[in-house]
Amino acid sequence: MLKTTARTGQSRHGASALEVEIAGVATAVPAHKVSQEDIAKRAREVFPHLARHEGLYANTGISDRYFCQPADWYRERHGWEARSEVFQREALSLLEEVALSAVANAGIALEDVGALVVNTITGLAIPSLDARLMNRLKLPASVERLPIFGLGCGGGVAGLARSARYAQAMPGAHVLFLTVDLCSLCLRIADPSMAMFVSAALFGDGAAGVVLRNVHGSDAGEGRGRILAVGDHFWPDTERIMGWDLKEDGFGVVLSPELPALLRERLLPALHGFLDANGLSLGEFTGFLLHPGGAKILSTVQTLLGLSDEDVALSANVLRDFGNMSSPTALFALDRALKSGASGPHLLVAFGPGFSAYFVAADL
Repeated sequence: MLKTTARTGQSRHGASALEVEIAGVATAVPAHKVSQEDIAKRAREVFPHLARHEGLYANTGISDRYFCQPADWYRERHGWEARSEVFQREALSLLEEVALSAVANAGIALEDVGALVVNTITGLAIPSLDARLMNRLKLPASVERLPIFGLGCGGGVAGLARSARYAQAMPGAHVLFLTVDLCSLCLRIADPSMAMFVSAALFGDGAAGVVLRNVHGSDAGEGRGRILAVGDHFWPDTERIMGWDLKEDGFGVVLSPELPALLRERLLPALHGFLDANGLSLGEFTGFLLHPGGAKILSTVQTLLGLSDEDVALSANVLRDFGNMSSPTALFALDRALKSGASGPHLLVAFGPGFSAYFVAADL
């Protein structure tokens, strides 16, 4: 177990932790709950030429997912205008919910927020979602805003890392990090590709919020955890592993079957580079909060890191109950860890387009 003195910002190995603590966490999903069995039935109707592959829906590790629209919406074709209108309305509703809950969980008021960071990958809005949210919430007019787009499934962990850096630079301030993805809106029934069929088996909708508190010069001690270290790793020439193509009627999914092989070959050196740079080692963590992109990805990372089923249970249970919600998913695991009373050093890991890995070490 990693023995830290998080209140003074020093790790066991002497590396300085960020003077930032997790003050509050919240999650939310939209209203429409759908079972994986029902989704598989719909997929057979929409993609009859791929029906022989329907067994993959039963092997995802997913039982239920949540969508922002009723079932009939997904049986129709939609263009950019229709998708964007729904995205902006539904994303803002979820962002408002998690913002209010995270702030309440942190025991602060909206006027105490000094910076607002909002991440997404599944829709477009100009003005950006953070600006639109300002008109819904009584945040200070002087709040510093940072919209993030393009980090994909890695956006929850990467956004948390960037928000921690932001908070580190703002003594005495609170940073509100919000992330939302409505993956269901990216279903394009006119796309007959295997990648679309696979993505329809995995993705759901959700949002998460985290309040980070700068604790420089204070005793702190009232937060939910302390950020120890953050880091990224980029692998060149991997653009077609994951991402979007811009199609006439929406985002066209890029999802390569080579992803598990890439992780098997390249993840460990990247992870050990992050740990070594911060005076940490893998065996010192008491918990692992991995982005569950799917059962295959989760099992690949589990095997690579030599983890038990118990070690990845939180991530697997989030996948079971919500599917892959892209960026918020790892933060759902963080929320469950905190609610279950987890303590000690935890490692958050997620992946996204680029292709990239994102790491956050936190002492809960």
